[in-house]
Amino acid sequence: MERRLAAIVAADVVGYSRLMGEDEAETLAALKAHREELIAPKETQYHGRTIKLMGDGSLMEFGSVVDAVAFAVEVQSAMQERNADVPEERRIVYRMGINLGDIIADRDDIYGDGVNVAARLESLAEPGGICVHRNVRNQVRDKLDLVFEDLGQVKVKNIARPMRVFRIPIDDRAAALVTPVRTAPVRSHPRKQWVIVATFTAGLAALVGLYLWWPLMPNIEPASVERIAYPLPDKPSIAVLPFINMSGDAEQEYFADGITEDLITDLSKLSGLFVIARNSSFSYKDRQVKVRQVAEELGVRYVLEGSIRRVGDQIRVNAQLVNAMTGGHLWADRYDDHLDNIFNLQDRMTKKIFTALALKLTAGEEELLGRKETSNIEAYDAFLKGWEFYRRWTPDDFQKAIPYFQKAIELDPQYGRAYAAIASIYTESYQNAWDWSHVVGISAEAMPGLAGQYLKEALKNPTPLAHQVASKWYIILLYSDESIAEAARAIALDPNDSVGYAAMATALIYAGRPGEATDFVNKAIRFDPHNRAHYLFTLGLAYFGMDQFQKAVSVFERAFKLNPRLGLVQRAYLTAAYVHLGEEDKALAEINRREIKDVRELYDLYVKYEGAYYKNPDDSSRLIDALKRIEYISDK
Repeated sequence: MERRLAAIVAADVVGYSRLMGEDEAETLAALKAHREELIAPKETQYHGRTIKLMGDGSLMEFGSVVDAVAFAVEVQSAMQERNADVPEERRIVYRMGINLGDIIADRDDIYGDGVNVAARLESLAEPGGICVHRNVRNQVRDKLDLVFEDLGQVKVKNIARPMRVFRIPIDDRAAALVTPVRTAPVRSHPRKQWVIVATFTAGLAALVGLYLWWPLMPNIEPASVERIAYPLPDKPSIAVLPFINMSGDAEQEYFADGITEDLITDLSKLSGLFVIARNSSFSYKDRQVKVRQVAEELGVRYVLEGSIRRVGDQIRVNAQLVNAMTGGHLWADRYDDHLDNIFNLQDRMTKKIFTALALKLTAGEEELLGRKETSNIEAYDAFLKGWEFYRRWTPDDFQKAIPYFQKAIELDPQYGRAYAAIASIYTESYQNAWDWSHVVGISAEAMPGLAGQYLKEALKNPTPLAHQVASKWYIILLYSDESIAEAARAIALDPNDSVGYAAMATALIYAGRPGEATDFVNKAIRFDPHNRAHYLFTLGLAYFGMDQFQKAVSVFERAFKLNPRLGLVQRAYLTAAYVHLGEEDKALAEINRREIKDVRELYDLYVKYEGAYYKNPDDSSRLIDALKRIEYISDK
């Protein structure tokens, strides 16, 4: 990946959608003829190269701005002749824009404002015309005998400053520059001919595919810095919106969600990137939202969105990366592949994204990105089906998830994340006192042991999830140092994962170090701002542990306001905080409002579970004594 100065030519076909709609075969045949007989030879003559074909357009790079302008003038002049005998409604007519600017080059692709400006200049050109930036005119006016008509300062969408734009008329001066088309001799070579045919076929497929995709790209309105809810991080920041399931089959929703989440997970491993957590990104699922809104609400500069279509074993993924601050597209692409290549496809997308953002990876990050949790496609598919239920976070859905995770393990006995998911289910169910004995014969008391069995296997091929679960599991066992160490390992593997920071905060609170927990909670909230109720409870827990009961009550109440369905754990702490403040009436009102019929049951629950997790007896007493007090008052 490098930066360099280059002349960029952006071109598109005027009325392409209409032409394709009227006669797709004729339009593609005409495009092929112009490409082979005119554009490609002239591109070679002037030492240019096509970077990408974008549906109705193309992006080209030239080492010399004089060559770029000469190429564009020759093509536009020749197209007038080629269209002379074609009915006006069937003519292929190009617009062209030329810019000289700094670009970021990565192998076969280029990015940056230099490219974006060329695209905006192209949109200003009239059919059959050419628009250039002032810097192009300045470089070329004494070298090519052309007319440059000054269009003045032009403000274009998604470019911060007005541009001085010039138009090049395709007149007699332009025609005088035209040279004969030089076609290089072609040697007969069966394999080379096959390669040419295959290359053209792939390019044609890209044209047709992007023709279907490009109209879906919205007109992006830039985000307002004044309306951004959080300060932008000092490094590139991104939110990945849930990819739309275009399969026509609602049962494939799990697959689209799983691919999106894995993309978030891969990007989260990069220390040079700030990535919004899955929960907050998925809060926009099935909603019509603008990129500007997402950026302003989550406090990010970039937004990635796309769609996934799966038919049998064939997959099509469309994606675009948008700079929400300018509204410009940094990168857009389409991928067609077989399900067996899904992991390779994910890698290609991830690399395109961090290349577009000019990120540099450490050796450790390159290794992490190259490491896959499983190479078994069937196991991966089974895991994603289970993960759909797991994410709903209810006892019934947990029970539905387990068979899928077990199937994934049967297909790949080394699938660490599948083991970790089952360990998480048993750990969370135990902490929430969900007794499954009446359903599957598993009592709450048996769950820590089951969690430990699966966790042991998960840590043989560790993932952030495995370390997060291990941190909670060690809390149950009162191994506070080990709990903190496991949370640190989770953060090291995924420095953008809000769950890892929340795990560390929880571990510190139960270890008797609540003052150190608040920073970790605030980091979790920043990575996952739409999931604040859960993190606010953890923050309230830290204040409770520091005897700052007024702050604890304030935070707990905010958490309940955001999510009235928070469970008995949160209710018990809010009740206890009221007691410590001497506000027994509010404590009783809280119990009555929450329809807790038996205070004794609440007390027993927390003596057995929550109170047992604290390393220091005084921390346990802070909760238990308050519950004893409210039990006594309620019995009077």
